[in-house]
Amino acid sequence: MEIRKIVTVVEETHKDGEKTVVNPTRKAAAMAVIKNPFAGQYVEDLTELMEIGEQLGSMLAERAVKALGIAKEDVESYGKGAIIGEKGELEHAAAILHPRLGKPFRDEVGGGKAIIPSAKKLGGIGTGLDVPVHYKDAAFVRTHYDAMEVRIADAPRADELVVALVVTDAGRPHPRIGGLQKSEVKGEDGLR
Repeated sequence: MEIRKIVTVVEETHKDGEKTVVNPTRKAAAMAVIKNPFAGQYVEDLTELMEIGEQLGSMLAERAVKALGIAKEDVESYGKGAIIGEKGELEHAAAILHPRLGKPFRDEVGGGKAIIPSAKKLGGIGTGLDVPVHYKDAAFVRTHYDAMEVRIADAPRADELVVALVVTDAGRPHPRIGGLQKSEVKGEDGLR
């Protein structure tokens, strides 16, 4: 894996709408800008990208959790995403994000029974991506349905990919739409 740049950012919300947040909510994104080994060509076997995903799952998750300054077990939500430079294809991002990235990501956040939500898109330098997040042990916990926009000013170049992992230490600032609450989670099937 050829890494050009790693960027870690923390977003901390102190006020949402007209109300101050008593305990500020925080999201952290750890992103890697990597060379796409298959840029500009069609390759049937994407194993190399799957292996890169496994490496990034651990490395980026560890950085994101560290940026929040919390124990990995205190991570509440997670999500993943990728932006593919113009000489790549969507399947390159899928190869990184889906087959092998999940287990090391979950290891670094103290578990996670729910599917890890994801987003991917093609784009040029400065393209932004809204990385979806939800509660790590039960996807139906509405208080944690959210996203974090990520963007790197000089990436991805045509032959690069930006891979982003996002973690949070809370749900949305002022949740009040009902549904399954975090305290009601059974944590058996990743849904409820």
